Amino acid sequence: MWEDKLKIYDSLIDKCERFERKGKTMPYTSTNGYMFSLFNKAGEIGIRFSKEVQKKYLKEFDTTLYKSYNATMEGYVLIPEKMWEDLDKLSEYLNESYDYVMSLPPK
Repeated sequence: MWEDKLKIYDSLIDKCERFERKGKTMPYTSTNGYMFSLFNKAGEIGIRFSKEVQKKYLKEFDTTLYKSYNATMEGYVLIPEKMWEDLDKLSEYLNESYDYVMSLPPK
């Protein structure tokens, strides 16, 4: 089950040409010194957004903040599985997240 969901996460990232997946045991994406998407042990996807966008998407997606290793990841929105069916749309959100972390000062 986890492996099947990981394949979906990988397929999502494959749609985005500006970055690639990192991490073997904890898959993630990062740029500019910031992680901006995560795939946890529960097989859930979290995507990072600005506070304003995060607030909007929490309501729009009818979801919660993302958790990994029982810790709430501030800035990350849990992507509901019902959204995984439209990888093209989901890739737009992931690219939006990439643009957000690229706007931050480099670490």
